[in-house]
Amino acid sequence: MIAHPRIRKPALAAAAGLGVLGDVLLRASGPPGLNAALWSLLGATAVVALAKRRGWPASRESIVLLCVAVLFIAGMAWRDAEALRALNLLAAAVAVSLAAGEAGAAWVRHAGTGAYVKAGFLTGLSLAAGPLGFPVGAPVSEPKRDSVALAWRRHGFAVLRGAVLATPPLLVFGGLLMGADPVFARVVTDTLQVNLEHAVEHMVTAGFVAWVSAGYMRGFLFRTPFADAALPMRQPKLGITDGAVALGLINALFLVFVVVQLRYLFGGASMVEVTPGLSYAEYARRGFFELVAVSALVIPLLLIADWAIHRQRPLDERVFRLTALVQLILLFAIITSAVQRMRLYQDAYGLTELRLYTTVFMGWVAAVLAWLGITVLRGRRDRFAFGALVAALVAAAGLNLANPHALIVRVNAERAAVGHAYDATYAVSMSGDAAPALLVALPRLPLGDRCRVAERLLEEWLPARGGGWRTWNYGDWRARRAVTHAAGQLRGVCPTGTNAAPVSR
Repeated sequence: MIAHPRIRKPALAAAAGLGVLGDVLLRASGPPGLNAALWSLLGATAVVALAKRRGWPASRESIVLLCVAVLFIAGMAWRDAEALRALNLLAAAVAVSLAAGEAGAAWVRHAGTGAYVKAGFLTGLSLAAGPLGFPVGAPVSEPKRDSVALAWRRHGFAVLRGAVLATPPLLVFGGLLMGADPVFARVVTDTLQVNLEHAVEHMVTAGFVAWVSAGYMRGFLFRTPFADAALPMRQPKLGITDGAVALGLINALFLVFVVVQLRYLFGGASMVEVTPGLSYAEYARRGFFELVAVSALVIPLLLIADWAIHRQRPLDERVFRLTALVQLILLFAIITSAVQRMRLYQDAYGLTELRLYTTVFMGWVAAVLAWLGITVLRGRRDRFAFGALVAALVAAAGLNLANPHALIVRVNAERAAVGHAYDATYAVSMSGDAAPALLVALPRLPLGDRCRVAERLLEEWLPARGGGWRTWNYGDWRARRAVTHAAGQLRGVCPTGTNAAPVSR
C-alpha cells in the first residue's frame, strides 16, 4: 500500500513547523519538563492528522501507542527524579518506534520479538534519513485549482520577485543614508541587530528537530520495499532428540547448581552471619548478577529452541515442553534466592534508588518468565513479545505512580524511627520528589540529622527556580512550594546561628 504523493508536502511542512516549535519549546536551560510534553502532544497530533489525510487513518493500536508515548513524556514534567526521566524517555522511544511499524497499521499484538527489533531499526533509519527518505512517487492528476487560488499564487510570486529585485538597491541606498545621518544609522543598527551565534544555534536546533520529525513521519506514513522484506533467517532443522539433549544437559547443570548451593541460596541472614568474609552487600550483589546472567540465558534460549526444534509428533511436543518447564522452575528457584538476598540487603542498609529499581527489574523478569511459560510453551508464541512489552510499560508506569524518591524517604524514615542508621547525605541528594516526604519525616529523623536535612532543604528548594515555564516540573514546583511554606519551621530546627543562608541553585 503506497501513500498518496500529495501527502508529502503537508508532511514536510508539518515537520518544519515541529522544528520551529522544537526550537521555541525544547531549547531551554534545564531538564525537559512541560516543554517536552507539549511538543510530543503536538507531534503525535500532527502524525495522526496526516495519517488520516493520506487516505487511510492510523490504526487504533498505533494511536494508543502514540498516546502511551505522550503520557511517558508527560511523566518528565511530573516526576523530578533523573532515573525516572531516563526510564520515561526509553519507554516513549519504544512506543513511538512500534507505532511507526507497518506504516501505522495494527501489528504489534501478534508480532514476534524479531519484528519488534526490526521496527526499532527501521525507525532509527527513518530518523537518520530525515526528509531524504520521503518517496516522491509518480505525479498524479489533481483537480483544477480555483481561479482565485491561482491568482493569489501568481501575485505572491510577483511580490517575492519584487522583494528580491529591490534588495541590492536597498542595501546601497541604506548604506548611504546611514552614513549621512548617525541617528538614522543607530535606529537601523538597533533594529536589525542580529547575534550571529544565537541565530546559528536557533537554526541548528530547529533544523535538527525538523529533520528527525520528517524522518519519523516518513516511517509512519509511507511504506518501502525494505520494510516489507523478511529478515534472511533460515530456520535450522534441529530434531527433538538434539534439542532435548541440549536442554537436558543445561537443566542438569542448573539442577546441580541449585542442589549444591541450596543452603547458600536460601540460607538468609543466618548464612551470611556464619560465612567468614561474606557481607550483605556481596550476598545481594551475587544474587542479582546470577539472576541477570541466568535470565539473559534462559529467555532467549527457550525462544530459539522453540523456533529451531521441529516437533512432528505429539510426543516431541511434550518432551520439549517438559524440558523447558524444568528450566523455568530452576530459574525461579534462583529468582527466589535473589529476591531474598535483596530483602536482607534492604533490611540491613535501607532502601536506595538502585535497590528499588533492581527489585522492580527482578519482578519484571519473573513476570516475563511466567508469561513465556503461558504462551511459548503452550504454542502461543505470537503473544509473547506483546505481553513482555506490556509488562515493561506497566512496570515503568508503576514506578511513576509510586514516586520512588518519596517512597525511599518514607521507608528509611520508618527504619530510623525504630533505631536503624539513617543516611542523611543520601536523603538530601534526591530530587524534588523527595522534599515533601522529607518534611513529613523530619520529626522522626535522628536529632543529629535533622539540622543537615533542614539546611539542605532550604538551600536547594527555597530559591526561585530558573528555566522559565518551558522546563516546569510538578515535582520541583511542589518541593519549592512545600519548603517555602515550612521555611520558618525549618530555620528553627538547627541551633541559633547554624542555619545556612539560602543560595541560588
